[in-house]
Amino acid sequence: MIPKNRVSTQPGVILLKEFPEPLEQTQKALAEHLGISVQRVNEIVRGKRGISPETAWLFAEAFQTAPEFWLILQANHDLSRHRPERHVAPL
Repeated sequence: MIPKNRVSTQPGVILLKEFPEPLEQTQKALAEHLGISVQRVNEIVRGKRGISPETAWLFAEAFQTAPEFWLILQANHDLSRHRPERHVAPL
């Protein structure tokens, strides 16, 4: 669900706080495990890069989640961040 009064939490924050940190794993170790660059992981954590379908699948397999979980987090964040100021009446 998209929050109405704030921007939803960036997926990279959820990634960092709910998965590598509790497992005491570094971004570098996560990147090596997933077979992707540390830069890619770090850009996701910092909110400089979104979660792509490919990344969603990698995270899903590594953390035993559904890929939809990651894509929904990203979609909710994008939609709440880009909420229009102008509204259109229904047809």
